Amino acid sequence: MTTRVGVIGAGAWGTALANLMAECGADVMLWAFEPEVVDDINRRHQNTVYLDGIALAPSLTATHSKEDAVRDRDLVILAVPSHVMRRVASELAPHLPEGVPIVTASKGIEEETLMTMDEVLRDVLPLVHHPVLAYLSGPSFAREVALRLPTAVSMAARFEHVAERAQSMIASPWFRIYTSTDVTGIELGGAIKNVMAIGAGVVDGLGFGHNTMAALVTRGLAEMSRLAVRRGANPLTLEGLSGLGDLMLTCTGGLSRNRQVGQRLGRGETLSQILKDMKQVAEGVKTAKSVYALAQREGIEMPIATTVYRMLYEDLPASEAVPELMTRSLKRELNH
Repeated sequence: MTTRVGVIGAGAWGTALANLMAECGADVMLWAFEPEVVDDINRRHQNTVYLDGIALAPSLTATHSKEDAVRDRDLVILAVPSHVMRRVASELAPHLPEGVPIVTASKGIEEETLMTMDEVLRDVLPLVHHPVLAYLSGPSFAREVALRLPTAVSMAARFEHVAERAQSMIASPWFRIYTSTDVTGIELGGAIKNVMAIGAGVVDGLGFGHNTMAALVTRGLAEMSRLAVRRGANPLTLEGLSGLGDLMLTCTGGLSRNRQVGQRLGRGETLSQILKDMKQVAEGVKTAKSVYALAQREGIEMPIATTVYRMLYEDLPASEAVPELMTRSLKRELNH
Protein backbone atom coordinates (compact mmCIF):
# COMPACT_ATOMS: atom_id res chain seq x y z
CA MET A 1 0.00 0.00 0.00
CA THR A 2 1.31 3.45 -0.95
CA THR A 3 2.30 5.71 1.96
CA ARG A 4 0.57 9.08 1.85
CA VAL A 5 2.75 11.92 3.12
CA GLY A 6 2.09 15.59 3.75
CA VAL A 7 5.09 17.93 3.99
CA ILE A 8 4.58 21.44 5.35
CA GLY A 9 7.23 23.85 4.15
CA ALA A 10 8.79 23.97 0.68
CA GLY A 11 12.15 25.47 1.54
CA ALA A 12 15.24 23.54 0.54
CA TRP A 13 14.94 21.00 3.36
CA GLY A 14 11.19 20.44 3.07
CA THR A 15 11.49 20.04 -0.70
CA ALA A 16 14.40 17.61 -0.38
CA LEU A 17 12.49 15.45 2.12
CA ALA A 18 9.33 15.52 0.01
CA ASN A 19 11.28 14.56 -3.09
CA LEU A 20 13.14 11.80 -1.23
CA MET A 21 9.86 10.13 -0.28
CA ALA A 22 8.26 10.69 -3.69
CA GLU A 23 11.23 9.04 -5.39
CA CYS A 24 10.76 6.06 -3.05
CA GLY A 25 7.17 5.64 -4.21
CA ALA A 26 5.19 7.60 -1.61
CA ASP A 27 2.21 9.77 -2.52
CA VAL A 28 3.56 13.17 -1.37
CA MET A 29 1.82 16.51 -1.19
CA LEU A 30 4.03 19.51 -0.36
CA TRP A 31 2.67 22.77 1.04
CA ALA A 32 4.41 25.96 -0.06
CA PHE A 33 3.71 29.47 1.15
CA GLU A 34 4.58 31.09 -2.18
CA PRO A 35 2.16 30.49 -5.11
CA GLU A 36 5.07 30.70 -7.56
CA VAL A 37 6.79 27.80 -5.79
CA VAL A 38 3.62 25.72 -6.02
CA ASP A 39 3.39 26.47 -9.74
CA ASP A 40 7.09 25.74 -10.29
CA ILE A 41 6.84 22.31 -8.65
CA ASN A 42 3.58 21.28 -10.32
CA ARG A 43 4.33 22.51 -13.83
CA ARG A 44 8.12 22.21 -14.18
CA HIS A 45 8.97 19.70 -11.42
CA GLN A 46 11.55 21.97 -9.85
CA ASN A 47 11.87 24.50 -7.02
CA THR A 48 14.07 27.18 -8.51
CA VAL A 49 13.56 29.49 -5.51
CA TYR A 50 14.93 27.19 -2.82
CA LEU A 51 16.51 24.14 -4.49
CA ASP A 52 17.60 25.31 -7.90
CA GLY A 53 19.11 22.82 -10.32
CA ILE A 54 17.43 19.74 -8.83
CA ALA A 55 14.94 17.78 -10.93
CA LEU A 56 12.02 16.76 -8.70
CA ALA A 57 9.98 13.58 -8.96
CA PRO A 58 7.10 14.04 -11.44
CA SER A 59 4.74 12.47 -8.89
CA LEU A 60 5.47 15.17 -6.27
CA THR A 61 2.49 17.52 -5.93
CA ALA A 62 2.52 20.99 -4.36
CA THR A 63 -0.38 22.94 -2.88
CA HIS A 64 -1.07 26.33 -1.32
CA SER A 65 -3.61 24.76 1.07
CA LYS A 66 -2.32 23.42 4.39
CA GLU A 67 -5.56 21.52 4.90
CA ASP A 68 -5.19 19.69 1.57
CA ALA A 69 -1.56 18.88 2.35
CA VAL A 70 -2.37 16.94 5.54
CA ARG A 71 -5.82 15.51 4.80
CA ASP A 72 -5.92 11.68 5.01
CA ARG A 73 -2.14 11.40 5.27
CA ASP A 74 -0.21 8.52 6.91
CA LEU A 75 2.67 10.81 7.89
CA VAL A 76 3.04 14.58 8.32
CA ILE A 77 6.41 16.34 8.19
CA LEU A 78 6.80 19.90 9.47
CA ALA A 79 9.74 21.67 7.79
CA VAL A 80 8.99 25.37 8.28
CA PRO A 81 11.47 27.82 9.87
CA SER A 82 11.42 27.58 13.65
CA HIS A 83 10.24 31.16 14.15
CA VAL A 84 6.94 30.44 12.35
CA MET A 85 6.38 26.95 13.78
CA ARG A 86 3.89 28.12 16.44
CA ARG A 87 1.70 29.95 13.94
CA VAL A 88 1.79 27.22 11.29
CA ALA A 89 1.14 24.42 13.80
CA SER A 90 -1.77 26.35 15.31
CA GLU A 91 -3.33 26.74 11.87
CA LEU A 92 -2.79 23.04 11.13
CA ALA A 93 -4.11 21.75 14.46
CA PRO A 94 -7.79 21.34 13.44
CA HIS A 95 -6.82 19.45 10.27
CA LEU A 96 -4.13 17.02 11.42
CA PRO A 97 -5.14 13.36 11.12
CA GLU A 98 -5.14 11.48 14.41
CA GLY A 99 -2.74 8.67 15.19
CA VAL A 100 -0.18 9.36 12.44
CA PRO A 101 3.43 10.38 13.17
CA ILE A 102 4.04 14.13 13.06
CA VAL A 103 7.74 14.60 12.33
CA THR A 104 9.41 17.96 12.86
CA ALA A 105 12.45 18.63 10.68
CA SER A 106 13.00 22.20 11.93
CA LYS A 107 15.89 23.15 14.22
CA GLY A 108 15.58 26.12 16.56
CA ILE A 109 14.48 27.61 19.86
CA GLU A 110 11.56 30.02 19.99
CA GLU A 111 12.84 33.50 20.82
CA GLU A 112 9.93 34.75 22.94
CA THR A 113 9.43 31.65 25.10
CA LEU A 114 12.82 29.86 24.81
CA MET A 115 10.86 26.70 23.93
CA THR A 116 12.23 23.98 21.67
CA MET A 117 10.07 22.90 18.74
CA ASP A 118 8.86 19.94 20.83
CA GLU A 119 7.72 22.30 23.57
CA VAL A 120 6.04 24.60 21.05
CA LEU A 121 4.10 21.75 19.45
CA ARG A 122 3.06 20.31 22.79
CA ASP A 123 1.86 23.80 23.69
CA VAL A 124 -0.33 24.36 20.62
CA LEU A 125 -1.44 20.92 19.43
CA PRO A 126 -4.27 18.94 21.07
CA LEU A 127 -3.20 16.22 23.52
CA VAL A 128 -4.23 13.49 21.09
CA HIS A 129 -1.22 14.35 18.89
CA HIS A 130 1.42 14.49 21.64
CA PRO A 131 2.26 10.74 21.71
CA VAL A 132 3.04 10.67 17.97
CA LEU A 133 5.38 13.67 17.82
CA ALA A 134 8.85 12.88 16.46
CA TYR A 135 11.94 14.94 15.58
CA LEU A 136 14.35 14.50 12.67
CA SER A 137 17.85 15.92 13.04
CA GLY A 138 21.45 15.28 12.07
CA PRO A 139 24.07 16.21 9.45
CA SER A 140 22.04 16.66 6.30
CA PHE A 141 22.43 19.38 3.71
CA ALA A 142 19.24 19.50 1.65
CA ARG A 143 21.02 19.64 -1.70
CA GLU A 144 23.11 16.55 -0.93
CA VAL A 145 20.01 14.62 0.14
CA ALA A 146 18.29 15.68 -3.10
CA LEU A 147 21.34 14.43 -5.03
CA ARG A 148 21.03 11.04 -3.29
CA LEU A 149 24.38 11.34 -1.54
CA PRO A 150 24.57 8.89 1.42
CA THR A 151 23.30 10.58 4.59
CA ALA A 152 22.70 9.41 8.17
CA VAL A 153 20.40 11.20 10.63
CA SER A 154 18.51 10.67 13.91
CA MET A 155 14.78 10.31 14.60
CA ALA A 156 13.73 10.97 18.20
CA ALA A 157 10.37 10.38 19.86
CA ARG A 158 9.34 9.77 23.45
CA PHE A 159 8.02 6.36 22.45
CA GLU A 160 10.39 4.07 20.61
CA HIS A 161 7.63 2.59 18.44
CA VAL A 162 6.72 6.07 17.15
CA ALA A 163 10.35 6.77 16.18
CA GLU A 164 10.57 3.35 14.51
CA ARG A 165 7.34 3.91 12.60
CA ALA A 166 8.55 7.26 11.24
CA GLN A 167 11.97 5.75 10.57
CA SER A 168 10.50 2.98 8.41
CA MET A 169 8.41 5.45 6.40
CA ILE A 170 11.20 7.91 5.58
CA ALA A 171 14.43 5.88 5.39
CA SER A 172 15.80 4.99 1.95
CA PRO A 173 18.94 3.29 0.57
CA TRP A 174 20.69 6.69 0.58
CA PHE A 175 19.03 8.18 3.69
CA ARG A 176 19.72 6.11 6.81
CA ILE A 177 17.87 6.90 10.04
CA TYR A 178 18.79 5.90 13.60
CA THR A 179 16.17 6.12 16.36
CA SER A 180 16.40 7.70 19.81
CA THR A 181 14.11 8.54 22.72
CA ASP A 182 16.21 11.58 23.76
CA VAL A 183 14.02 14.31 22.30
CA THR A 184 15.71 17.04 24.36
CA GLY A 185 19.22 16.10 23.28
CA ILE A 186 18.29 15.73 19.61
CA GLU A 187 16.52 19.09 19.55
CA LEU A 188 19.08 21.14 21.47
CA GLY A 189 21.99 19.65 19.54
CA GLY A 190 20.32 20.51 16.25
CA ALA A 191 19.53 24.06 17.34
CA ILE A 192 22.73 25.12 19.12
CA LYS A 193 25.09 23.83 16.42
CA ASN A 194 23.74 26.56 14.11
CA VAL A 195 25.06 29.19 16.52
CA MET A 196 28.45 27.49 16.63
CA ALA A 197 28.50 27.40 12.82
CA ILE A 198 28.30 31.19 12.73
CA GLY A 199 31.32 31.28 15.01
CA ALA A 200 33.12 28.83 12.71
CA GLY A 201 32.38 31.07 9.76
CA VAL A 202 33.88 34.02 11.62
CA VAL A 203 37.05 31.99 12.20
CA ASP A 204 37.24 31.33 8.47
CA GLY A 205 36.36 34.90 7.52
CA LEU A 206 39.15 36.25 9.73
CA GLY A 207 41.64 33.99 7.99
CA PHE A 208 42.51 31.81 10.95
CA GLY A 209 43.64 28.22 10.47
CA HIS A 210 42.77 24.63 11.28
CA ASN A 211 44.00 24.92 14.87
CA THR A 212 41.45 27.65 15.56
CA MET A 213 38.64 25.75 13.85
CA ALA A 214 39.39 22.57 15.79
CA ALA A 215 39.33 24.53 19.05
CA LEU A 216 36.00 26.14 18.21
CA VAL A 217 34.32 22.88 17.21
CA THR A 218 35.58 21.03 20.28
CA ARG A 219 34.75 23.73 22.80
CA GLY A 220 31.48 24.42 20.99
CA LEU A 221 30.50 20.79 21.53
CA ALA A 222 31.33 21.18 25.23
CA GLU A 223 28.98 24.17 25.46
CA MET A 224 26.20 22.34 23.63
CA SER A 225 26.54 19.39 25.97
CA ARG A 226 26.49 21.51 29.14
CA LEU A 227 23.23 23.18 28.25
CA ALA A 228 21.58 20.03 26.90
CA VAL A 229 22.50 17.96 29.96
CA ARG A 230 21.20 20.71 32.24
CA ARG A 231 17.89 20.40 30.39
CA GLY A 232 17.83 16.62 30.92
CA ALA A 233 19.52 15.27 27.79
CA ASN A 234 21.72 12.18 27.63
CA PRO A 235 25.31 13.43 27.11
CA LEU A 236 25.95 10.58 24.67
CA THR A 237 23.34 12.08 22.31
CA LEU A 238 25.58 15.11 21.84
CA GLU A 239 28.39 12.80 20.71
CA GLY A 240 26.17 11.37 17.99
CA LEU A 241 24.71 12.44 14.67
CA SER A 242 22.55 15.25 16.05
CA GLY A 243 25.41 16.65 18.13
CA LEU A 244 28.95 16.20 16.91
CA GLY A 245 27.88 15.04 13.45
CA ASP A 246 25.68 18.03 12.74
CA LEU A 247 28.20 20.39 14.36
CA MET A 248 31.02 19.18 12.10
CA LEU A 249 28.86 19.53 9.00
CA THR A 250 27.62 23.04 9.64
CA CYS A 251 30.96 24.34 10.88
CA THR A 252 32.98 23.08 7.92
CA GLY A 253 30.57 22.56 5.01
CA GLY A 254 30.39 25.15 2.26
CA LEU A 255 26.61 24.75 1.93
CA SER A 256 26.00 25.90 5.52
CA ARG A 257 24.06 29.18 5.51
CA ASN A 258 25.02 29.83 9.14
CA ARG A 259 28.70 29.42 8.33
CA GLN A 260 28.26 31.82 5.42
CA VAL A 261 26.81 34.44 7.78
CA GLY A 262 29.85 34.06 10.02
CA GLN A 263 32.29 34.30 7.12
CA ARG A 264 30.79 37.61 6.08
CA LEU A 265 30.84 38.91 9.66
CA GLY A 266 34.51 37.95 9.82
CA ARG A 267 35.15 39.97 6.67
CA GLY A 268 33.63 43.05 8.24
CA GLU A 269 30.06 43.09 6.90
CA THR A 270 27.17 44.05 9.14
CA LEU A 271 24.32 41.67 9.99
CA SER A 272 21.79 43.89 8.22
CA GLN A 273 23.85 43.77 5.02
CA ILE A 274 24.14 40.00 5.21
CA LEU A 275 20.46 39.29 5.88
CA LYS A 276 19.38 41.65 3.10
CA ASP A 277 21.16 39.44 0.56
CA MET A 278 19.96 36.07 1.88
CA LYS A 279 17.06 34.29 0.20
CA GLN A 280 16.81 31.50 2.78
CA VAL A 281 16.78 31.51 6.58
CA ALA A 282 19.99 31.08 8.58
CA GLU A 283 18.45 29.64 11.75
CA GLY A 284 21.50 30.42 13.87
CA VAL A 285 20.90 34.18 13.69
CA LYS A 286 17.66 34.01 15.66
CA THR A 287 18.74 30.99 17.69
CA ALA A 288 21.80 32.86 18.96
CA LYS A 289 19.52 35.20 20.86
CA SER A 290 17.48 32.30 22.26
CA VAL A 291 20.54 30.26 23.29
CA TYR A 292 22.10 33.27 25.00
CA ALA A 293 18.92 33.90 27.00
CA LEU A 294 18.47 30.19 27.79
CA ALA A 295 22.06 29.88 29.04
CA GLN A 296 21.56 32.92 31.25
CA ARG A 297 18.35 31.46 32.66
CA GLU A 298 19.91 28.05 33.31
CA GLY A 299 23.15 29.47 34.71
CA ILE A 300 25.32 27.73 32.09
CA GLU A 301 28.59 29.26 30.90
CA MET A 302 28.64 29.37 27.09
CA PRO A 303 31.41 31.76 26.03
CA ILE A 304 31.35 30.93 22.30
CA ALA A 305 27.56 31.24 22.05
CA THR A 306 27.73 34.47 24.05
CA THR A 307 30.40 35.90 21.75
CA VAL A 308 28.35 35.03 18.65
CA TYR A 309 25.35 36.73 20.25
CA ARG A 310 27.42 39.85 20.95
CA MET A 311 28.70 39.98 17.38
CA LEU A 312 25.17 39.71 16.02
CA TYR A 313 23.30 41.95 18.46
CA GLU A 314 25.80 44.11 20.37
CA ASP A 315 28.09 45.08 17.47
CA LEU A 316 31.16 43.32 18.88
CA PRO A 317 33.71 43.50 16.03
CA ALA A 318 34.68 40.05 14.78
CA SER A 319 38.33 41.06 15.02
CA GLU A 320 37.94 41.41 18.79
CA ALA A 321 35.89 38.27 19.37
CA VAL A 322 38.57 35.59 19.14
CA PRO A 323 41.13 37.48 21.28
CA GLU A 324 38.44 37.90 23.96
CA LEU A 325 37.78 34.15 23.96
CA MET A 326 41.47 33.27 24.02
CA THR A 327 42.35 35.54 26.95
CA ARG A 328 39.61 34.49 29.35
CA SER A 329 40.73 33.10 32.71
CA LEU A 330 42.47 29.74 32.42
CA LYS A 331 40.67 26.62 33.65
CA ARG A 332 40.39 22.82 33.54
CA GLU A 333 39.18 21.20 30.32
CA LEU A 334 36.84 18.76 32.08
CA ASN A 335 34.73 19.48 35.14
CA HIS A 336 33.43 16.27 36.73
